[in-house]
Amino acid sequence: MLITRLEVALIFSLACYSAANAQIPQAKDGLYFPAAIGQTEADEYTRYELLAPETASFKITYEVSATTPGARFFYNPIRKGSAASDESVYDAMLGTPLHFEVVSGAQARMDALMPDAELATSYIKVTLARPVPDHGQARVVIVKTYKDPKSYYLDGKTIVFNRPLGVKRNKVVLPSGYQVVGLTVPSQVLTEKDGRIAISFLHAGAGEAPLVLRAARGAQVGAAALPKPLTAQRSWESPFIGETEQERLAERAHQDRVIVYFLQQPETHAFSLYHDYTESRAGVSGYANVVREGSVASHPAASVLDTGEQLKTLEMSGAELAASKINVGEPVAPTARVVVIPFAPIKEGETLRLRIAETYTAPASYRLDGEDLVFDRSLGRPRNAVVLPSGWYCTFSAAPATITQLPDSRVRLDYWDDRPEAVDVLIKARRRIAGETDK
Repeated sequence: MLITRLEVALIFSLACYSAANAQIPQAKDGLYFPAAIGQTEADEYTRYELLAPETASFKITYEVSATTPGARFFYNPIRKGSAASDESVYDAMLGTPLHFEVVSGAQARMDALMPDAELATSYIKVTLARPVPDHGQARVVIVKTYKDPKSYYLDGKTIVFNRPLGVKRNKVVLPSGYQVVGLTVPSQVLTEKDGRIAISFLHAGAGEAPLVLRAARGAQVGAAALPKPLTAQRSWESPFIGETEQERLAERAHQDRVIVYFLQQPETHAFSLYHDYTESRAGVSGYANVVREGSVASHPAASVLDTGEQLKTLEMSGAELAASKINVGEPVAPTARVVVIPFAPIKEGETLRLRIAETYTAPASYRLDGEDLVFDRSLGRPRNAVVLPSGWYCTFSAAPATITQLPDSRVRLDYWDDRPEAVDVLIKARRRIAGETDK
């Protein structure tokens, strides 16, 4: 969630966010990081594995980032009507178990971050591996099994998973031998490595996703159900060089990259951005951000969201990157200009959540056309957002977006792309009438 109750605005320039914390005047339209008095979280993702239908039970793996600075605990509510069992909790950074206990709503209210905890609800209280750093995260994985006959039941020979889902990114895995025969929320259909059928979706809108999933027997089981390895073959129908089969059939909802663009005044052709992503590949020791042709990057900064550690940044060519022996996990063209962030090599079973920030100047993508601000850029990640500069309102958005307003009155457009193709964002905006306010 971008803005939750009790949040107040903190506006920081990209320069003030840099590792050196240089004393450069703060940008008016700089990066925004919400601060909270109550518990806040981000990057939620839930995986449901439906167990044998007669059990009315399903295993939940819930990934979440606690984001309230200084928080030492995280509270996960146990849904009313569900009986929880087999709970375990892990630190996502190190993969190690975390201490937890089940507490009542009254006990949760004793924590200053949980003043509105529901008295009739029980909570899993997790002791975090480390306090949440400023502008950082404490990533947690909660595993539990729910028994809930009202949500998961048999209707004749058909199994039904009827459960409104408040988390915006979800996956539901069917029992072995079952096929999807009904689905109310547009979703990817995927096959697990063991042959089980799954559905996965992003829900960008407000409120809960009204999921009703129906499945029946008829799917192959055992070795016959195992999927063929995905290939690098591209679609023969695309009028351009399309995505590979591997890229098209990757689960969009579980991809962990988030990019937020903060547009400066259009005369500058500049926008600041931060880019969050999780590195989990063992042996990788750096991140390489290839500067898009037609853009110039400046003021790079990087940090580890798990710990708040500031990382150094290097600007080099692809050839210099190859000579440096920094393992960024993917090839980079020798002539490319890249911003490289080195870090300690990832160990097996560990992950690192990184935030990369920088300022881009791109006259072709961002410009003033008469009275119109124009931002025209292809965004390839499932989760993207664009914040208009202060004093501007949106007049056109070619791609569908959800819209919110920051506490400083800037307008934010969120583009959640559940398709494997990039979303071609074309935004136009006009200046607000002087003296008018919508606050």
